[in-house]
Amino acid sequence: MFNKVLVANRGEIALRVIRACQELGVKTVAVYSEADAQAPHVREADEAVLVGPPPSSQSYLVGERLIEVALRTGAQAIHPGYGFLSERAWFARAVREAGLVFIGPPAEAIEAMGSKTAARQLAISAGVPVVPGNTEGVKDADEAIAIAETYGFPVLLKAAAGGGGKGMRVVRVREEVADALASARREARNAFGDDAVYLEKYIEGPRHVEIQVLADTHGNVMHLGERECSVQRRHQKMIEEAPSVAVTPELRARMGATAVAAAKAAGYVNAGTCEFLLDKDGNYYFLEMNTRIQVEHPVTELVMGLDLVQWQIRIAAGEALPFAQKDFTPRGWAIECRITSEDPTNGFLPSTGRIDYLHLPSGPGVRWDGGIEAGSEVGLHYDPMLAKLIVHAPTRALAIARMRRALHELTIDGIESSRGFHLRVMDDPEFQRGDISIQWLEQRLSTLTGPNTDPDTLRLAAIAAALVAHEERTAGRVGSGAVSSSNNGTGSSTDSASASSTPGGWAALARREGLR
Repeated sequence: MFNKVLVANRGEIALRVIRACQELGVKTVAVYSEADAQAPHVREADEAVLVGPPPSSQSYLVGERLIEVALRTGAQAIHPGYGFLSERAWFARAVREAGLVFIGPPAEAIEAMGSKTAARQLAISAGVPVVPGNTEGVKDADEAIAIAETYGFPVLLKAAAGGGGKGMRVVRVREEVADALASARREARNAFGDDAVYLEKYIEGPRHVEIQVLADTHGNVMHLGERECSVQRRHQKMIEEAPSVAVTPELRARMGATAVAAAKAAGYVNAGTCEFLLDKDGNYYFLEMNTRIQVEHPVTELVMGLDLVQWQIRIAAGEALPFAQKDFTPRGWAIECRITSEDPTNGFLPSTGRIDYLHLPSGPGVRWDGGIEAGSEVGLHYDPMLAKLIVHAPTRALAIARMRRALHELTIDGIESSRGFHLRVMDDPEFQRGDISIQWLEQRLSTLTGPNTDPDTLRLAAIAAALVAHEERTAGRVGSGAVSSSNNGTGSSTDSASASSTPGGWAALARREGLR
């Protein structure tokens, strides 16, 4: 086992890795930008080193500097977390060449699976089913049109070098191809420095189901079941769960075997994830392999009962997996909500500022993987994800009820967050039935982010407003504040002192105060 590991990341995943190391008796080195000087991960590590100004291009993405810090502090390995440099083959190779251990797959496996077109070619050679499409970047609009007409519209243009919805466009008719291709290439170039775009058949209404894979250096490769990741906005996952309501034990075994075959074909080692589209008829198609730990790994940990991050470290240190495939059967149900600093009622615009107050949920089956605390400053330099709220329960229905309770307990004051949005998803009848697809959220978004017309919510708001008005009245502050401003153009302010003696007075006051 290593004596010391450098954690080349920030936020909740940096804390997650630090905690895994602490339980293994491994010391940690945190790195941080000037914007993260007071961040929790800096304080929790055994050592912390400043690596640059706030922009990630000048701090967390400067691989040479991270390697130099690792060597200087005596770290033997580097854990990249997810994002940043986690899927950069050149970084994994540079770490290895510096005499350090990269806690992740070999650079060659990252290269094999890092390009979506290369991954498709590898999958086809291994007999893994893929979505019909081409395996190389298209040259121009004419070629794209020819390929699209071969498979039939609609089709999907996808950036070869990236993910997260960047450089991705759905094209439904021939006339849209040229503009969509130019737009996808431009976005891909800006996001990944590579404007290669390929084309595949667009499958209507599929689920996004992924299989967790774990492989060691001794030739053992196994899968840890599936995660349902269909609740997405603009191809960004927002809620994940394990297992999936759409996957039977027989289908799990087949998809798992396919993921293991893909991993073996790539010479994969460490934790990785194969992503699939699952159609309504139970057909599945390989999309890509994420050569890192996934954001949503906790739901697999909870239903399978093991620490994936610790096993990443153990595998990198040379340990063999002591498990057999038969040891992995889902136990219960886990759901994860990504808590982001975004305003769902305003188009999910980023929200910045200081977290004035933070109250975390607790109780049976509740887990909080966060990188924030009261006093944390949330800016625009990094991803808006603040934390992940995860629950585990015996059944899916109980997991939804537990998540709803946990979300009600969560309080984040000072910035807007996605908490309220997640609550409304938990209450949605279609979500509760598991009747979802990757298009579901986009189709339901106006309902899930629009004005809340739930009668109970409105009644509580009205009662609360009436109580506030009563407090102001008894304190002799009528004529200032919210009460006097609630005439709404009627020509006179409300006399809350007489409200209680007027039939319907409290109701009228409550409506004006609570719903204005």
